[in-house]
Amino acid sequence: MEASPRDNSSSADAGPHSNREPSAERELPDEPSAVDPGPEPGPPVEPHELRPQRKLRLWQLAPIVVLGALGSLMFAFPLAFEPGGSSGAVVSMLGLLLCGCAAGWGVMAARRVGHTWPGLPARGSGGRPDWRVVLMYTVVVCTVVVLAVWRVARLR
Repeated sequence: MEASPRDNSSSADAGPHSNREPSAERELPDEPSAVDPGPEPGPPVEPHELRPQRKLRLWQLAPIVVLGALGSLMFAFPLAFEPGGSSGAVVSMLGLLLCGCAAGWGVMAARRVGHTWPGLPARGSGGRPDWRVVLMYTVVVCTVVVLAVWRVARLR
């Protein structure tokens, strides 16, 4: 690269056009420099994403896992050991509620980082979900809830 001449004039010498940059007043050389080889051929550069991948962090996962584990234990122990009295059904229903809360919290955290359910379009893509996939998810969730409530109701 060639060194350009310095602009030694003061701001008082510049006159009414003092807000212009000094580089705009300089002339470029007519012929290319022998020092500057120009763009060199090389391997093609692949573009890549500069942002880190969005993934669930530990502070998002830890409360979901703890709440889910606590809820499943509260749901499973009264069903397995059926303690005396009617408190088993109440504890089981509370455990079922905690499991449902953990599942909902997990789904919302996954959605926030950009994950989607299999078979459903990505968030913000503008695509419509297939009604058969939505129906399948609804049937599975309703079946699990009905079976869990039925099992807890049989404790009494």
